[in-house]
Amino acid sequence: MNPKQFLTLGGIVLALVGILGMIGILGPTADQSIFGSSWWFDAGENWAHLVLGIVALIAAFAFGSGFQSIIAMLVGVVGIIIGLLGFFLGSDTMFNFYGLANLENPLDNILHLAVGAWALIAWWKVKSGGM
Repeated sequence: MNPKQFLTLGGIVLALVGILGMIGILGPTADQSIFGSSWWFDAGENWAHLVLGIVALIAAFAFGSGFQSIIAMLVGVVGIIIGLLGFFLGSDTMFNFYGLANLENPLDNILHLAVGAWALIAWWKVKSGGM
């Protein structure tokens, strides 16, 4: 997978998660969403997912491969950092990004690490000439 494919697929998934998260606020209880109680996103997280998904889709189709590669690398580094911060710092409000990242949920931290690794693999394949 190259950075353009990562940005396209990742953008679609993020935008859908944002939209479904907003719909999911109508879940059966206040602490459960369309994704269940394990992955519950508040309004700030839903908007962050939607906006980042749209930005990723714009980057996938409006910019060249060099810039897409840089974005994939940055997403990878940020994803890994946020995932690790979540495991080591937990719900410390200073590092909770003002409600835009739910760092106290271990499943969110694993997801951030996985997305970060996915982005870095897409970046590395192009950087190393693999794609």
